[in-house]
Amino acid sequence: MQTKTYAGIPDNFAKLEQAKIVLIPVPYDGTSTWQKGADKGPEAFLNASENMELYDIETDSEVYQQGIHLTEPITEKNSPEAMVAEVHKQTKMFIKKNKFVTIFGGEHSISIGTIRAFNECFNNLTVLHIDAHADLRQTYQGSTCNHACAVYEASQTTNLIQVGIRSMDAIEKTVMDEDKVYFAHEMAEDDTWMDSAIDQMTDNVFITFDLDALDPSILSSTGTPEPGGLLWYETLQFLKQVFAEKNVVGFDIVELCPNTIDKSSDFLAAKLYYKMLTYKFMDENIDDNYESNFEDTLGNVEKLSKYNEEDDY
Repeated sequence: MQTKTYAGIPDNFAKLEQAKIVLIPVPYDGTSTWQKGADKGPEAFLNASENMELYDIETDSEVYQQGIHLTEPITEKNSPEAMVAEVHKQTKMFIKKNKFVTIFGGEHSISIGTIRAFNECFNNLTVLHIDAHADLRQTYQGSTCNHACAVYEASQTTNLIQVGIRSMDAIEKTVMDEDKVYFAHEMAEDDTWMDSAIDQMTDNVFITFDLDALDPSILSSTGTPEPGGLLWYETLQFLKQVFAEKNVVGFDIVELCPNTIDKSSDFLAAKLYYKMLTYKFMDENIDDNYESNFEDTLGNVEKLSKYNEEDDY
């Protein structure tokens, strides 16, 4: 991947020193089990972003003017564990630079590292997991850093809220807190699910968004598409409300699996990323300083002590 400015924005909006936002690409696809190609997702997303209008009609704003720095991609591929460790390291480094950190994958296993970093830096963290799949296996195919394990650690160390779930293994019910899971078939009949989910969140929220949460009719280019997913405007309505009512401290987007024929999924991913940034910064002046409320304390590291790989599953 050739590093350039995000969406082709001018250099003065892309320099790390001035940018409020950091975007870390992670082109990794080491553990996916069906359709391969998520490692091509970041490049397809960036290419689509270059062809996207940067003025947002809904909010009458251009969020790129807040500054978006595109980092070098994380290319660690020696093992899933090594990749997770490097994602954790790089994510935490940019959080400590007082940036709004975003990550674009890659398969969902990258989120183990991103969530770990945010959980160590923000008190009382909620992880909002938007996905078709529960991803709650403790181990899968011999690794705790598999895409099927993406939020197991978060279930043990954070306030995990799951939205859009419609595919899982029975064993995942032994870990799942069903009071904090919004299944797709129930969401289709319940107009109150958005308010209910937000009511269960703490003030600080990290969002991990697996693109297969969306219905294949609007996004088909993902490794494991599932019918019955979220549509565009209900997704935006929910996200806008989360950003308005909570302190979203960062987010990642994963599992774009591009194909050579249909580019619409790439473009949707690009628009979704830009919309999420827009909702975060829509009420901030360009000249205002971004102030993260991270707390890099040893006490937060103790949260991970609840995560014991030797526990029975």
